[in-house]
Parts: sequence; C-alpha cells; structure tokens
Amino acid sequence: MRIAFIGFGEVATAFSSALAARGARIAAYDVRPDQREAAERLGVSFGTLSDALQDADYVFSTVTTSVARLAAEQCAPRLRPGQHYVDLNATDPDAKKEIQRVIEPSRAAFVEGALLGAVGVTGAKTEILLGGPAARRAEQDLAGTLGLNARFYSEEIGKASMFKMLRSVFSKGMEALLIEFLAAGERAGIRDDLWKEVTGLFATQPFEKVAANWVRSHASAHERRYHEVKQVAAVLRALGIEPTITAATEAFFARSASLGLVPATSMDEVVRRFNERL
Repeated sequence: MRIAFIGFGEVATAFSSALAARGARIAAYDVRPDQREAAERLGVSFGTLSDALQDADYVFSTVTTSVARLAAEQCAPRLRPGQHYVDLNATDPDAKKEIQRVIEPSRAAFVEGALLGAVGVTGAKTEILLGGPAARRAEQDLAGTLGLNARFYSEEIGKASMFKMLRSVFSKGMEALLIEFLAAGERAGIRDDLWKEVTGLFATQPFEKVAANWVRSHASAHERRYHEVKQVAAVLRALGIEPTITAATEAFFARSASLGLVPATSMDEVVRRFNERL
C-alpha cells in the first residue's frame, strides 16, 4: 500500500516507521525543504506535491490547522478516483465539512480523521477516529492492513472532530488548571506536597469514581464551593498568580447558584438539569 504525507512533522515522523514495518511505501511533501533529511532518514521519499500524490492509496494531511483547507485546495486537482484523502488536522467540524467539499470534485474519497491523545507520547499507537461514508473501508485498510489504532466512528462528517474538540475541553482545560495549580504551589513552597496529594488520590481511587462524585455533588454543594473558590482566587492573587482558571471556576459556581440547581442522585441527572436550565 502506498501512503503520502502532506506535511512532514510530528505526526508523519511518528507514523512512518510503523507503516513501513507493515510494508507500506511512503512519500511525503512539505513546504519546508529542510524536512527532506528527516524524511529520508526514515526511508520516506521526499519530493514535489505531485510526486507524493501520484500513486498514493491514502493521502494523510498532517499540516498545521491554519492551512488545512489550503492544503486540500492544492491537493484536489492532483487527486483521482480510488484514492483516499484523510484529513488528520485538529480542525472544527465545520472546517472538516469545508475540506470535504474541496476534495469532492476530485472524486477521491474523503475521510475525516481525529487524533486522540498526544502523538509525542503514544506515537503510532495514537488512536484515530474515522468519519465519513468511506470511513469503514478506511478502518479495514488502516487498522487491518497497516496496523494503526484507527476505528470507525461515524458516517457523518464532523462527528469525529466534534468528539476531539469536546474532549479538548477536558484535556486542554486540565493542562491549564495543572499549570496554574503547580505555579501557585511553587510560589507557596509546597508544590511537591500538593502534587503527591493529587496524584496519590488517583493512584488509590479510580478517576471515574472521583469525577462522578464531583459532578453528582455539584448540584447540592455548588454554593459552598463557590465561597471556597472565591477565597482560593484571593490566595492566588496574594501569591502573585493571576487566577485565570480559578476565576473562571468561581464564575462557574456562581452561575450554578443562579440556575437554581437542586440535589440529584446521579451524575446523569445533574448534567441533564444543568443543560435544561442554561
């Protein structure tokens, strides 16, 4: 099977060796000519855009988010029926639909791809959600033949990206929260103690149990927690840390009070009532 990477950065670098080990022939194109050495070191043929696309069964678009559509516009006139264009860029659902419309006239199959997790950590084992009418076939080829951690998610373009975007509410929000939390701990001289306490909690208690309890108890405890987090924000300011995430948390709890939430017996009930009253 022949694979082309449009954009030879972290994703292409991480996936190339694993694909080659499964017998794939790999070509790449990048607007940065200095990527040639890195590609060729991995046995990847590096050339023009036309060269990369010419015989590719699967074309992986792994450029920066801001130029994902431009990449599709440049590829579309060079694509042909029978090829698959897999957009793996972290774009929103509407952007994926726009890129599909760009690719459609070529009669190549468009496949929405959403990478979950950090490629720098999980490499070629990173999970890929696939979307679109051609996604089931792509799953057979990418997972079955090439051994990637790819799975069909939806025939509707945009669903896989919606999953990734909403997952980022948690992952990127947690990243920001942790940095604010640890920076404050550093200022207070107790960073290591705080880190051990938090990591110890999840080492002994399943995250699912702790998180579900937080959500379930929010309906009855939001007012008390609001007053606590208001003081926490003041402590951070006294330490010289702008409480960006903590201030947002304070506003969140204040809003919950205005919604008139009442005690609930399950996490699902809290989320349902929260949505109804927003």
